[in-house]
Amino acid sequence: MIKEVIVVEGRDDLDAVKKAVDAEVIITQGFSLSKSVLNRIRLAQQKKGVIIFTDPDHAGEQIRRRIKDAVPGCKDAYLVQNKATKSGDIGIENASPEAIREALTKAKVAYQKEEKKFIKDDLVALGLIGGYESKELRDKVGNELGIGYANGKQFLNRLNNYGITREEFILALEKVTRGVEDGNC
Repeated sequence: MIKEVIVVEGRDDLDAVKKAVDAEVIITQGFSLSKSVLNRIRLAQQKKGVIIFTDPDHAGEQIRRRIKDAVPGCKDAYLVQNKATKSGDIGIENASPEAIREALTKAKVAYQKEEKKFIKDDLVALGLIGGYESKELRDKVGNELGIGYANGKQFLNRLNNYGITREEFILALEKVTRGVEDGNC
Protein backbone atom coordinates (compact mmCIF):
# COMPACT_ATOMS: atom_id res chain seq x y z
CA MET A 1 0.00 0.00 0.00
CA ILE A 2 1.15 3.50 -0.83
CA LYS A 3 1.59 5.51 2.38
CA GLU A 4 0.57 8.89 0.92
CA VAL A 5 -2.83 9.89 -0.41
CA ILE A 6 -2.83 10.22 -4.20
CA VAL A 7 -4.65 13.16 -5.79
CA VAL A 8 -6.03 12.65 -9.30
CA GLU A 9 -8.38 14.64 -11.55
CA GLY A 10 -11.31 12.29 -12.14
CA ARG A 11 -13.06 9.00 -11.46
CA ASP A 12 -11.44 7.23 -14.44
CA ASP A 13 -8.03 8.25 -13.07
CA LEU A 14 -9.03 6.85 -9.66
CA ASP A 15 -10.00 3.54 -11.27
CA ALA A 16 -6.67 3.31 -13.13
CA VAL A 17 -4.66 4.08 -9.97
CA LYS A 18 -6.67 1.52 -7.95
CA LYS A 19 -5.87 -1.14 -10.58
CA ALA A 20 -2.16 -0.38 -10.17
CA VAL A 21 -1.71 0.18 -6.41
CA ASP A 22 -3.47 -0.04 -3.09
CA ALA A 23 -3.87 3.57 -2.01
CA GLU A 24 -6.28 6.18 -0.75
CA VAL A 25 -7.21 8.57 -3.56
CA ILE A 26 -8.79 12.03 -3.67
CA ILE A 27 -10.48 13.24 -6.86
CA THR A 28 -10.23 16.96 -7.69
CA GLN A 29 -13.23 16.87 -10.07
CA GLY A 30 -11.07 18.65 -12.64
CA PHE A 31 -10.03 22.28 -12.49
CA SER A 32 -12.77 23.50 -10.14
CA LEU A 33 -10.94 22.48 -6.92
CA SER A 34 -13.63 23.32 -4.40
CA LYS A 35 -12.79 24.46 -0.88
CA SER A 36 -13.91 21.10 0.51
CA VAL A 37 -11.55 19.20 -1.84
CA LEU A 38 -8.65 21.51 -0.95
CA ASN A 39 -9.44 21.02 2.76
CA ARG A 40 -9.38 17.22 2.28
CA ILE A 41 -6.02 17.52 0.52
CA ARG A 42 -4.65 19.73 3.35
CA LEU A 43 -5.78 17.21 5.96
CA ALA A 44 -4.30 14.32 3.98
CA GLN A 45 -1.00 16.19 3.70
CA GLN A 46 -0.91 16.76 7.45
CA LYS A 47 -1.81 13.16 8.33
CA LYS A 48 -0.20 11.00 5.63
CA GLY A 49 1.37 13.12 2.92
CA VAL A 50 0.08 13.69 -0.61
CA ILE A 51 1.23 12.70 -4.08
CA ILE A 52 -0.21 14.90 -6.84
CA PHE A 53 -0.72 12.74 -9.94
CA THR A 54 -2.48 14.84 -12.58
CA ASP A 55 -2.72 14.30 -16.33
CA PRO A 56 0.39 15.16 -18.37
CA ASP A 57 -1.26 18.09 -20.15
CA HIS A 58 -1.72 21.82 -19.65
CA ALA A 59 -4.85 21.48 -17.52
CA GLY A 60 -3.15 18.87 -15.33
CA GLU A 61 -0.20 21.20 -14.74
CA GLN A 62 -2.55 24.06 -13.82
CA ILE A 63 -4.37 21.85 -11.32
CA ARG A 64 -1.03 20.70 -9.88
CA ARG A 65 0.11 24.33 -9.42
CA ARG A 66 -3.16 25.33 -7.73
CA ILE A 67 -2.88 22.43 -5.28
CA LYS A 68 0.78 23.15 -4.54
CA ASP A 69 0.02 26.84 -3.93
CA ALA A 70 -2.72 25.90 -1.46
CA VAL A 71 -1.01 22.86 0.12
CA PRO A 72 2.78 23.10 0.36
CA GLY A 73 5.00 20.04 0.66
CA CYS A 74 3.10 17.65 -1.59
CA LYS A 75 5.04 15.17 -3.69
CA ASP A 76 4.74 15.19 -7.48
CA ALA A 77 4.40 12.12 -9.68
CA TYR A 78 4.61 12.51 -13.44
CA LEU A 79 3.64 10.32 -16.38
CA VAL A 80 5.02 11.05 -19.83
CA GLN A 81 2.37 11.71 -22.46
CA ASN A 82 3.20 8.68 -24.59
CA LYS A 83 2.48 6.40 -21.60
CA ALA A 84 -0.82 8.17 -20.91
CA THR A 85 -2.29 8.49 -24.41
CA LYS A 86 -4.89 6.29 -26.04
CA SER A 87 -6.65 7.17 -29.29
CA GLY A 88 -5.47 10.78 -28.98
CA ASP A 89 -6.82 11.15 -25.42
CA ILE A 90 -4.23 12.12 -22.78
CA GLY A 91 -4.85 11.10 -19.18
CA ILE A 92 -3.80 8.95 -16.25
CA GLU A 93 -6.78 6.70 -17.04
CA ASN A 94 -5.04 5.59 -20.26
CA ALA A 95 -1.81 4.45 -18.58
CA SER A 96 -0.91 0.86 -17.83
CA PRO A 97 -0.70 -0.27 -14.20
CA GLU A 98 3.07 -0.69 -14.67
CA ALA A 99 3.48 2.91 -15.90
CA ILE A 100 1.41 4.19 -12.96
CA ARG A 101 3.46 2.22 -10.42
CA GLU A 102 6.70 3.47 -11.98
CA ALA A 103 5.55 7.10 -11.86
CA LEU A 104 4.42 6.80 -8.24
CA THR A 105 7.69 5.21 -7.12
CA LYS A 106 9.55 8.19 -8.60
CA ALA A 107 7.40 10.79 -6.80
CA LYS A 108 9.43 13.67 -5.42
CA VAL A 109 8.83 16.63 -3.16
CA ALA A 110 9.93 20.09 -4.25
CA TYR A 111 12.15 21.80 -1.73
CA GLN A 112 10.98 25.14 -0.44
CA LYS A 113 14.50 26.52 -0.76
CA GLU A 114 15.67 26.00 -4.31
CA GLU A 115 19.20 24.69 -4.67
CA LYS A 116 21.10 25.98 -7.70
CA LYS A 117 23.01 22.80 -8.58
CA PHE A 118 22.23 23.24 -12.26
CA ILE A 119 22.36 26.31 -14.47
CA LYS A 120 21.06 26.98 -17.96
CA ASP A 121 24.58 26.62 -19.44
CA ASP A 122 24.69 23.02 -18.14
CA LEU A 123 21.57 22.14 -20.07
CA VAL A 124 22.70 23.93 -23.21
CA ALA A 125 26.07 22.14 -23.15
CA LEU A 126 24.37 18.75 -22.77
CA GLY A 127 21.85 19.35 -25.56
CA LEU A 128 18.79 19.69 -23.32
CA ILE A 129 18.17 23.31 -24.35
CA GLY A 130 18.65 24.89 -27.75
CA GLY A 131 19.36 21.76 -29.76
CA TYR A 132 17.43 20.16 -32.58
CA GLU A 133 16.34 17.21 -30.40
CA SER A 134 16.35 18.99 -27.01
CA LYS A 135 12.61 18.53 -26.45
CA GLU A 136 12.78 14.76 -26.95
CA LEU A 137 15.89 14.48 -24.78
CA ARG A 138 14.27 16.48 -21.94
CA ASP A 139 11.21 14.25 -22.22
CA LYS A 140 13.30 11.06 -21.89
CA VAL A 141 15.56 12.36 -19.10
CA GLY A 142 12.56 13.82 -17.23
CA ASN A 143 10.80 10.47 -17.45
CA GLU A 144 13.89 8.63 -16.20
CA LEU A 145 14.25 11.05 -13.25
CA GLY A 146 10.52 11.04 -12.49
CA ILE A 147 10.15 14.80 -12.95
CA GLY A 148 8.14 14.67 -16.16
CA TYR A 149 8.40 16.64 -19.38
CA ALA A 150 8.91 20.40 -19.19
CA ASN A 151 10.18 23.21 -21.36
CA GLY A 152 13.83 24.19 -20.80
CA LYS A 153 13.21 26.78 -18.07
CA GLN A 154 10.79 24.57 -16.13
CA PHE A 155 13.07 21.54 -16.54
CA LEU A 156 15.93 23.52 -14.97
CA ASN A 157 13.62 24.58 -12.12
CA ARG A 158 12.56 20.98 -11.51
CA LEU A 159 16.15 19.73 -11.44
CA ASN A 160 16.97 22.31 -8.78
CA ASN A 161 13.69 22.16 -6.83
CA TYR A 162 13.47 18.37 -6.57
CA GLY A 163 16.98 17.97 -5.21
CA ILE A 164 18.24 15.93 -8.17
CA THR A 165 21.94 15.28 -7.67
CA ARG A 166 24.47 15.63 -10.47
CA GLU A 167 25.10 11.90 -10.20
CA GLU A 168 21.40 11.06 -10.65
CA PHE A 169 21.18 13.47 -13.57
CA ILE A 170 24.28 12.11 -15.34
CA LEU A 171 23.14 8.49 -14.85
CA ALA A 172 19.72 9.30 -16.32
CA LEU A 173 21.24 11.20 -19.24
CA GLU A 174 23.69 8.38 -19.96
CA LYS A 175 20.92 5.79 -19.78
CA VAL A 176 18.66 7.56 -22.28
CA THR A 177 21.46 8.53 -24.65
CA ARG A 178 22.90 5.01 -24.52
CA GLY A 179 19.45 3.70 -25.41
CA VAL A 180 19.29 6.05 -28.39
CA GLU A 181 22.75 4.98 -29.57
CA ASP A 182 21.83 1.31 -29.19
CA GLY A 183 18.56 1.89 -31.07
CA ASN A 184 16.44 0.93 -28.05
CA CYS A 185 14.50 4.19 -27.71
